[in-house]
Amino acid sequence: MSKIKYFSENLNVQNKTILLRLDLNVPLNEKKIEDKSRILTALPFLKDLIKKKAKIIIISHLGRPKGIKDNELSLTPIYKFLKEQLETNVYFFMGDINEETKSKFSYLKESEVILLENIRFFKEEGENDDNFAKKLASLGDIYINDAFSCSHRKQASIHKITKYITEAYAGPLLKKEVVAINTIIENKKEPVTCIIGGSKISTKISVINNLIKNVNNIVVVGAMANNFFNLQRL
Repeated sequence: MSKIKYFSENLNVQNKTILLRLDLNVPLNEKKIEDKSRILTALPFLKDLIKKKAKIIIISHLGRPKGIKDNELSLTPIYKFLKEQLETNVYFFMGDINEETKSKFSYLKESEVILLENIRFFKEEGENDDNFAKKLASLGDIYINDAFSCSHRKQASIHKITKYITEAYAGPLLKKEVVAINTIIENKKEPVTCIIGGSKISTKISVINNLIKNVNNIVVVGAMANNFFNLQRL
């Protein structure tokens, strides 16, 4: 945890292109956002970067398309909402990430934003592909990861991308989560109860196994809890 480099308010980002990895994975119903909480939480930092006259390229995902372009999992509704919320030009890029993409983005001006289409539409993302990560990194000057909820994944836009960009930082939302976890670990007063949620237990089982050693109680919520109810019926 101590090796994490956090984004500093004093960092000069004016006219720099920021690759901002966010978690905008919100629930949709007939292409309408049902819960905007994750986007609203990310907005203050995004607006701060806009105020500092950075050029911003947002990388995010929606669902698990597994490298297949699925119109039902397009970030179009998120793009429309961001356009309403941000007092600047916001563009939506639905093309391929290749050697020509950087020149296509050269039109981006200070305080403007590009939202990339669902990064998980690219199979290379899930494969944590080196070449794909390198192409992503080439689009920016600074990489900021503010997507805590998917930071455990070895995917190109989270993991390998940091190999190919000189400046990489954790954003304020990620910092908030890490500080909270460290506070509990270092200053815990028993009994400690941990509430863990999610939908896919396969990605959380190792986390639960580690938590069992360090907390007194674990409360499993969300869709993941259904696995335990099903097991009880067996």
